[in-house]
Amino acid sequence: MRNVILVRNLNNQEDAKRIEQALSQTRTDYEVNLEKQCVVIEGNTDMVAVARKVINDLGFRIL
Repeated sequence: MRNVILVRNLNNQEDAKRIEQALSQTRTDYEVNLEKQCVVIEGNTDMVAVARKVINDLGFRIL
């Protein structure tokens, strides 16, 4: 299942890299879309929960 997490203040490549590095440490299948300010997660609700926690822990606000 494909899930989209909208991330507020995902404005530049440095922010995208921070999220990518953090998510690479998990088992989530993800894609960071800087243009649309979102992270696309492929997987079940557990994977989405993990990704949301990681993004939140980095200090980004999830919409």
